[in-house]
Parts: sequence; structure tokens; C-alpha cells
Amino acid sequence: MGARGELFTTQIVLENRSYFFNVKENRTGDIFLQIVESKNKNGESFDRLQIAVFAEDMQKYLQGFENALAFIHKYEKEKQKLDAQKKQAKKAVYRSKAKDTDGSKESPAQNSPPEVKRTGRVHIVSKRK
Repeated sequence: MGARGELFTTQIVLENRSYFFNVKENRTGDIFLQIVESKNKNGESFDRLQIAVFAEDMQKYLQGFENALAFIHKYEKEKQKLDAQKKQAKKAVYRSKAKDTDGSKESPAQNSPPEVKRTGRVHIVSKRK
């Protein structure tokens, strides 16, 4: 047995964080997984957060973790689909404007509400009544 009851440990290093997955055994012989996040704080110190999941609760923990992962994947796919639809709609608007070259455009003043004055490309809203 290793230091402080460690049976197994592995580390994942990211940009400013490290994750440690430690399998440990406590004094009574119970085996648990300790997950530690170590985050660099201002280059001087580290913030450490940890959770412990005991062996008898591991299946429930993994089930919750897998459900969260499935939700994230589903959410990302839906978001990509919506982004693609928005992009297609935007392209369709630009295409329809490009096709509208028959010269029958109305002046911008006719399209705008009466309280909006247009001067060149700058839009000024009059607050006077």
C-alpha cells in the first residue's frame, strides 16, 4: 500500500489544472475513489477541491456521470443543428436580396416608420413629438 492508503493513482494535466484519480483504502478497509482538482491560482498557490466516491456507490456515480455526458452530447448536437439552420436562413435572406435587382426598390424613407429620420447610413430617432 502506498502513502496514505493509495492503491492506484493517475494524473491528467491541462493548461492550468490537474486532475488526480486516486484509488485509496481507509483505516477500516473500505476502498474509495478520490478525485482531486488542483488549479493554479495566480502562479503562487493552488486551489484544491476533492470528492470521494466509495466502492458501493460507484455504479450510481458512474450512471449519473454517463447521464450527464449523454445530455452534453445531445445538447451539443442540437446546438450545432440550430447554428446550421440559422446559417442557412441567413444565406437565404442574402440570396433573396441579391435576386431583388429589378429596380423596383422603395426608398428607405418609405420603409421606415415616420418617427425615424434617415440621413445617409446613420439612423437617428427623433424624440420630439
